[in-house]
Amino acid sequence: MASVLAWFLRGSTSLPILLTWYASVVGCRLVGIGYARHLVSRGITIKQTRRIILHLVILNSLAGAAWGSLVWIALDHAGVAGSILVMASMAGIAGHAMSMLAPVTPVYIGQAIAMQGVVASKLWLLGMVDTPYRGLAFAITLYAVGLIALARNTHQSIRNTIILRFENVELLELLRVESDNAQLARDKAEQANLTKSKFLAAASHDLRQPVHAQGMFLEVLARSELSDSQRKVLDNARATSQASAEMLNTLLDFSRIDAGVIKPNMRSFRLQPLFNKLETELGQHADFKDIVYRSRETHLAIFSDPALLELMLRNLISNAIRYTERGGILVACRKRGGEAVIEVFDTGIGIAPHLQKEVFREFHQLGNPERDRRKGLGLGLAITEGLARSMRHAVTLASRPDRGSVFRVSVPLAQGAFSEDSFDLPIHLPLQPEAYMAGRRILVIDDDEAVRLGMLQLLSSWGCHCFVAESYDEALQLARSHGPELVISDYRLRERQTGAEIIAALRAELSSELPALIVTGDTAPQRLREATSSGIPLVHKPVSPVQLYHAMVSILMIKEVEPVIGREEETLQPG
Repeated sequence: MASVLAWFLRGSTSLPILLTWYASVVGCRLVGIGYARHLVSRGITIKQTRRIILHLVILNSLAGAAWGSLVWIALDHAGVAGSILVMASMAGIAGHAMSMLAPVTPVYIGQAIAMQGVVASKLWLLGMVDTPYRGLAFAITLYAVGLIALARNTHQSIRNTIILRFENVELLELLRVESDNAQLARDKAEQANLTKSKFLAAASHDLRQPVHAQGMFLEVLARSELSDSQRKVLDNARATSQASAEMLNTLLDFSRIDAGVIKPNMRSFRLQPLFNKLETELGQHADFKDIVYRSRETHLAIFSDPALLELMLRNLISNAIRYTERGGILVACRKRGGEAVIEVFDTGIGIAPHLQKEVFREFHQLGNPERDRRKGLGLGLAITEGLARSMRHAVTLASRPDRGSVFRVSVPLAQGAFSEDSFDLPIHLPLQPEAYMAGRRILVIDDDEAVRLGMLQLLSSWGCHCFVAESYDEALQLARSHGPELVISDYRLRERQTGAEIIAALRAELSSELPALIVTGDTAPQRLREATSSGIPLVHKPVSPVQLYHAMVSILMIKEVEPVIGREEETLQPG
């Protein structure tokens, strides 16, 4: 640093004086290095510390005065840029010295007083001619005081650290052993959790394939002529299939939260339409148990993700109905400050205080030791809490055993304009698939034979011209010969290929933006992130025929609307 300053100031200051300053600064540094090497080579004892500190105070005070003398040498003739360079350098040297010398505070205080005293005295002298220099001298003094205080704090921290180091050697060794044991236990727990997640993902995927195919076959069967007894058996089979699908979808919701692929779409909307929808759909479950379902009217509008908030409230209300045998359910909302607090009251079994945190843990259920599948999987509240975290909402619980519970969700109030149609279907679909899908050319890609057959029969029953393939080569051949209007592909295929890759390859080969839909049974977090990042519309197996129909029509309608919008935009161009 001294060399840099000497070089840049050589033209604005007397060269002999500048070189003398340079030699004094470098000399002090060399003496300090030599003294340090001498002490280290001889060894330092406790009896020597006072004498050594005194020597270092003297040596560093001289070094500080040498550095500060540059202000006397250069400030009168250096100009504005040179003055800024000198003062910035003094500040930097002072800060650097503090970090180096703070462990032995008297040594730093000696250097700081010497250096800042020399600098401040020059600035005060200049202030007799130009008053602002006196302000700068005062600021330099405050800066020195601040650095000395910081040095003392640093010194005390280092001293305490050293004391603790020597006092706790045995304790640290014991903690190291305990830490190793804890790390080993944590590694085992993480491995067990990873194994559990992999098993659940694999089991979920393998179960989704036949349940998905089963739904397609049952829908085809429902469209055929059946006797009354056969229709009743079919209805029971469809109800059982739907129950299986709902449990698998609950696992999917939990996996999506765990994977971090749920991205809230926050917007402002009225809350009452959501209350109406939930009461319409869930009130009948309360009626079936002969308990009361009530929701209190609210005029409040909130800021949240409508779909995710609906799933949260659906889980809370379903949970309340499940554990309430007499009395009823009340869903209400009240304003508290800048938030709306949505409350779900029930008169159910209640939850003991020591269990109220446990109920938000995955796969935890109250009063279901036999794991009755009709009581769900124990994931509803875990999903609710995960969704609340993703939207930065707060979920709280108050409960008394045998008296009931109240779950509260705190949501920000809407600001400004808000939507009135958050819970309406975005597209009005024809009620009968044949009315819109007849004659459509659909290419299905899936490596599961049962799924291919189920999709073929279902889409054919809708009047589609359906072609099925299990690999890219087959899909490319069919695409070239039939020109599909829509591709429906599984995500994980054979030979480590993915549906997203095959769709991209088909689009490149056909030189068109081929409409596509991915239908996946994967729930592994990494797979979900990969599939979501592809940008292709995604639905999860088992997909009900209604869901599949809605997804297909939505994609095809958007594709058909785009050219019309493009032509309208061209028409509206100037000229």
